[in-house]
Amino acid sequence: MGNLLRKPKLREQVVQDVRLGDGNSPLDYVGFKMLDLAKGEAYEESLGKLEVCVVALTGRITVTDLEQTFLNIGRRASVFERIPTDSVYISNDRSFRVIAESDDARVALCYAPSDKQLKTMLIPAEANGMEQRGKYNNQRTVHNILPDSVDAANSLLVVEVYTEGGNWSSYPPHKHDQDNLPAESFLEESYYHEMNPAQGFVFQRVYTDDRSIDETMTVENRDVVLVPAGYHPVGVPDGYTSYYLNVMAGPTRTWNFHNDPAHAWILDRK
Repeated sequence: MGNLLRKPKLREQVVQDVRLGDGNSPLDYVGFKMLDLAKGEAYEESLGKLEVCVVALTGRITVTDLEQTFLNIGRRASVFERIPTDSVYISNDRSFRVIAESDDARVALCYAPSDKQLKTMLIPAEANGMEQRGKYNNQRTVHNILPDSVDAANSLLVVEVYTEGGNWSSYPPHKHDQDNLPAESFLEESYYHEMNPAQGFVFQRVYTDDRSIDETMTVENRDVVLVPAGYHPVGVPDGYTSYYLNVMAGPTRTWNFHNDPAHAWILDRK
């Protein structure tokens, strides 16, 4: 199970392109694209049997499904302003267009299979649930863009996470690769990473109990890591702040995870 780390194609409009069903991705439920758009540039796509969450990562954009239009959305010049941003959910059998309203538009397109058409919906920054998770060196800040508590998508779950230097995230190592509810749900996942300062890196390990997958990756700014199965912790070196955007999807839209028993003890520390 190689090719879990995807490097960006900088200076192109489509910087990252993880497509479902093209034979080059180990994922069956999660697709992901990252767009860099200059002011006035547009990107258009017909979804077919996919749903998408369009995240205005940085800059300002207009998003339309050719019936509804959301003008000039987006809240930040950098993800490291650490404030939530605006997103738009669009379900299957529609087309959509994204138009950049500023020169620094960075747009995430988060996909999952879908065959039940739902309402197109603006997810304003104010609707993002914000929470602090973890303690000691296991602390991070979470913005819930499209969580399982919001009944607005067929499969997609989208969240962004900030982790300070010297801390671990997605930790203790947890997984969600078994369709065994209520104990655990099956959800594939992708991580889109950014670092501050941008020359930084993080370490991410993806491994299964039987070690049929066991990769430890040095992850740099704008890389994507794919998680078809297994545990997937992230370690952040001192001096750098980590940002990542998670996309999860699977047969049941609920996030029930299982901690690695070898490391779950850290949760019981006083």
